[in-house]
Amino acid sequence: MSNRVRLDARRLLCPLPVIKMQNMASDLRPGQEIEAVCTDPGVLHDIPAWCRINGHEVLESKSDRNEYILIIRIGG
Repeated sequence: MSNRVRLDARRLLCPLPVIKMQNMASDLRPGQEIEAVCTDPGVLHDIPAWCRINGHEVLESKSDRNEYILIIRIGG
């Protein structure tokens, strides 16, 4: 498995992007990364909050037109 996987959460509204992120994260090892591409601006708050609760790290958060891209690293 590569170090980074991509999560396409476009056109999904809260809480589905976070649920999909959680499901994907459960299959990854510490240090691996998820690049989430979303269209719901709420993810800019929801995913970092989920990361703080679960010990993961937000490496990058940016917007590109109507898409929001977050890169997180799975914690140990």
